[in-house]
Amino acid sequence: MAMQRGAHHGAVTPEGTDPPAAIELRGIDKSFGAVRANHDVSMRIDAGTIHGIVGENGAGKSTLMSILYGFYHADAGEIRVAGKPVEIKSSHDAIAAGIGMVHQHFMLVDTFTVLENIMMGAESGALLHSSIQKARSELARLAQEYGLAVNPDAVVGDLPVGELQRVEILKALYRNARILILDEPTGVLTPQETTQLFRILAALKVQGVTVILITHKLGEVMAVTDTVSVMRHGEVVADRITRETSKEELAELMVGRKVRASVAQQHDAAGAVALTVEHLSVRDHLGVNRVKDVSFDIKAGEIVGIAGVSGNGQSELLEVLAGIRPPTAGRIVIEGREITPAAPCDAEEMRRLRLAHVPEDRQRLGLVAAFTAAESGILGYQREAAYNRGLFLDYAAVDAHCGDLMERFDVRPPNPEIGSRKLSGGNQQKLILAREIDRDPRVLLVGQPTRGVDIGAIEFIHGQLTRLRDRGCAILLVSVELDEIMALSDRILVMFEGRIVGEVSGADADARGLGLMMTNAHEGAMESRAP
Repeated sequence: MAMQRGAHHGAVTPEGTDPPAAIELRGIDKSFGAVRANHDVSMRIDAGTIHGIVGENGAGKSTLMSILYGFYHADAGEIRVAGKPVEIKSSHDAIAAGIGMVHQHFMLVDTFTVLENIMMGAESGALLHSSIQKARSELARLAQEYGLAVNPDAVVGDLPVGELQRVEILKALYRNARILILDEPTGVLTPQETTQLFRILAALKVQGVTVILITHKLGEVMAVTDTVSVMRHGEVVADRITRETSKEELAELMVGRKVRASVAQQHDAAGAVALTVEHLSVRDHLGVNRVKDVSFDIKAGEIVGIAGVSGNGQSELLEVLAGIRPPTAGRIVIEGREITPAAPCDAEEMRRLRLAHVPEDRQRLGLVAAFTAAESGILGYQREAAYNRGLFLDYAAVDAHCGDLMERFDVRPPNPEIGSRKLSGGNQQKLILAREIDRDPRVLLVGQPTRGVDIGAIEFIHGQLTRLRDRGCAILLVSVELDEIMALSDRILVMFEGRIVGEVSGADADARGLGLMMTNAHEGAMESRAP
């Protein structure tokens, strides 16, 4: 059943009239040049509820929340908080109106303590000592009330991601936020941290805090929200009561068509072994063993997935296979080349051996934000003759190449000269994937292929990977999304504390069994090997 725009589903006052909404947006318009990011957006969010906002990348969700938090000023429309019109020209105005925001990329100072980060900009007076004591007392109260325990004296740079998010939430609550906006809050969290976050959101709701959740993950919307608004092309196309809708309906509303479930047809790979890893170990720059005695192989025409809680050696494994860091022990064999600590291999040589790499961190390793899309589209391959004329790049050839990639891989907008940073996350990912697949690799390493990517782009990326697999490419897939691992993988390896602790066929995998192996609690897990 559709929820009528402006309808209210909450407590009714004794007089029979609805109480004012926590947030009401009326006719919000916002344009950036010729691009209309928000068009006549109206939305009502009741107090003490969790309201989801979903939509594809570029649908206008983040722009709308940036208006609500004062980063942008609407060209037209009205914002009401608790029934009263407010003008929000800056984040200070938003905070004064009781609105807090937890950004996708945390706004914390790594070298400061938790307490110092929370106090920063909100000191209560000229005497710092009294401010610190007051803040410490208030932090203890908030932590107990909302289940947000964090050591106030811990240095932020030493904290895991889940605790960093708690610090951001505490920072907003310390500033008396009663409306909390969370932008893609689970994009960097482990499954356990996500579960803990949802408990925190439930506690906030019980205490009357209103939560606005922007996410691509429809399973999370169904699990935690009370109501949900769907945006497409800058407009609100539907409002729903969560218990009266489904993931399938929301996906169709987001994309404007039915979305095929991302389930690959697992099959037995008949090809020869394309990549062999034997007794591989890797130490980081601090001398800590991150990968410990790992052995496996990948055949042509199969996808091998690696499941595990983030931080269990998957990132280091991808980096050593890609030639970004050398192995400490063991060997890798590809195209007849044996890679060992005594005979390492850099990323350029790995590319010559027909190994392509879609890195986990697209911002740090996949592209250069200051480059054009065309320049990022040849990153790593820029020395090839096709893109050079004498000592200089042949920019006409580079642009033409990128234009072809954009057309074939549906990268939007299809403008090779656009800045890489101006592409949405999903389109950045499609550009990187296009660049690597275009080389017709024998082996493809893929890390977190759909992190922060909308449902339409997920469908496209999964389709590209399975088609590449069917053409005979050997693919190693690392993802913290169990649904993705199970949907795409022919075989699944589970990593725990740097070791492979279990293996299961994709056809036989289930989330519970994988989850137990991910914590090394599965009775069928392989015995841990000595380092």
